[in-house]
Amino acid sequence: MNSDISLKNINRLAVPALISGISEPIISLTDAAIVGNIHINATESLAAVGIVGTFLSMLIWVLGQTRSAISSIVSQYVGANNLNKVKNLPAQAIFIITSISILIIVGTYPFAHSIFKLYNASDLILDYSVIYYKIRVFGFPFTLFTFAIFGSFRGLQNTYYPMIISILGAVINIVLDVILVYGIDGFFEPMNIKGAAYASLCSQIIMAISAAYFLLKKTPISLKVTFPFNKEMKRFALMILNLFVRTIALNVTLYLESAFATSYGAEYIAAYTIAINLWFLGAFIIDGYASAGNILSGKLYGAKAYNLLIQLSNQLIKYGIIVGTISAIVGAILYIPIGYIFTSDPKVLAAFYDIFWIVLIMQPLCALAFIFDGMFKGLGMMKYLRNVLLLATFLVFVPILFWLDTLDYKLYAIFIALTVWIIARGIPLIIKFRRLFLPLI
Repeated sequence: MNSDISLKNINRLAVPALISGISEPIISLTDAAIVGNIHINATESLAAVGIVGTFLSMLIWVLGQTRSAISSIVSQYVGANNLNKVKNLPAQAIFIITSISILIIVGTYPFAHSIFKLYNASDLILDYSVIYYKIRVFGFPFTLFTFAIFGSFRGLQNTYYPMIISILGAVINIVLDVILVYGIDGFFEPMNIKGAAYASLCSQIIMAISAAYFLLKKTPISLKVTFPFNKEMKRFALMILNLFVRTIALNVTLYLESAFATSYGAEYIAAYTIAINLWFLGAFIIDGYASAGNILSGKLYGAKAYNLLIQLSNQLIKYGIIVGTISAIVGAILYIPIGYIFTSDPKVLAAFYDIFWIVLIMQPLCALAFIFDGMFKGLGMMKYLRNVLLLATFLVFVPILFWLDTLDYKLYAIFIALTVWIIARGIPLIIKFRRLFLPLI
């Protein structure tokens, strides 16, 4: 067990998880960068990608929590050396979650216009949002399917195959983005924002197929759904319920950010789209070590190795802060060039550069919040995660955002509120973890 918390083993899990984790923001950033540089209505297209990306992130984060729940249960059984007792759980979970995702497509597709009006989208931005969403939404079940399989791999202490799958998906998305958005002279016309949507959809389908292949070929877990339900299905459902409520609070934050940014004007929502996607990229980089915490804490908790749990948390805090600081320094060095990757609109660039420094300052703070998020998920303690995020969102983020908005801070209001929100998420988790496990060693 001591070898589990060695730097070598943590990096064995964290580095592939880091690479895997950044695939989703890279897909979104690629869409934003490619679409933001088209020749017709680039700013409106970029704004639409941001709005739809926010809504899809909400859906994915609500139902994609199966990954954390599956990982938690499987890793605890691995630690207790009883994996056979939960081998049929992942297939049952995947069946349930993909069925729900199909119902969501049916329930949202006809109302896309009304949905994005709630985000304050109007005129051309609203039209582009509807076009983009009605293509990308069909990738939703494939994304959830892939996430659930990634949870199985994580529970088995394996982040290598998810990394391979994620790299494949990101590369395919980038190549197809360039081809479909800009077109090829003499072959077919540019598809503009539709091309970005089709590129993302294709990459999501290929990732799902690849994930199924590796799970069936490289693990003892089957995708065949069997009944009756596994005895852990009740605990799995409770975890999902708590994470679902937690994710609603998370998405209140994302919705308000996007809605406020949109209300400020096209250049502001475009600048927000760039900044928040870079924030997501930084978050997912840090999430590599959060994933290692998720995977290892579940195993150590299942083995009742509480002393090693404390040591693990101390090491992950150190590594996370280092990674977050490096991300901030790299962002500072590339401060000006980064903006031009996404747009050449001077108004959008000015709004982006005004607030990007806040995104960079947040990176080490995000490390603390996300690492302990991951550890509590590995422990299966979703109820406490739920309560912390509810309090941080409704007692901290929302009041600060509305207050700063009345002062006409615009994007400053959003990103200052987001910074305080991150602090309010991280500190209570650290305190709770110490109180739980220090008395046990």
